[in-house]
Amino acid sequence: MIDKANKILSKAKEQMSSATAFLEESLRNYRAGKANPQIFNTVLVDYYGSKCPVSQVASVTTPDAKTILIQPWEKHMIAPIEKAIMDANLGMTPQNNGEHIRCNIPALTEDRRRELIKKAKAEGENAKTVVRNARRDAMDALKKLIKEGLAEDMEKDFEDKVQKATDEQSKAVDSLVSAKEKEVMTV
Repeated sequence: MIDKANKILSKAKEQMSSATAFLEESLRNYRAGKANPQIFNTVLVDYYGSKCPVSQVASVTTPDAKTILIQPWEKHMIAPIEKAIMDANLGMTPQNNGEHIRCNIPALTEDRRRELIKKAKAEGENAKTVVRNARRDAMDALKKLIKEGLAEDMEKDFEDKVQKATDEQSKAVDSLVSAKEKEVMTV
């Protein structure tokens, strides 16, 4: 019975930490006024009939804090990459010189900053929902173990461990969102 309870606890912790990791990865893609090649992770380019991220068809670098340089590995990919960047609506206009594409990162407006913070908070709430759902599933599974013969005091101990993990992950989500908020609001 204790083995089953430990498996339930570890599964819940794994789900909670993966939600936090997903949030962290998602927040990295936010453009906070400085050049970050990861904002192109979500931009998909048509590459011989299949959709690929820009980083799989070109070298994406940041020569300075306000510029991203995209150097396609095949010259004929310049136009599709440029079109994909325009279609992605990232708030920047690519400049093509025939060899590579240069994207200047515009300064964020106050409205755009607020919009990004609102979006970050919404994603934080989604992550917290996943954490709470993992907690609920673990608690339900522990209650079922009582019927199978797990002692109630053992079940309470495991419930406390699940709650502690939930609290830790919720704090982690809050700190990720507040750090992104601080980064976005820094002018």
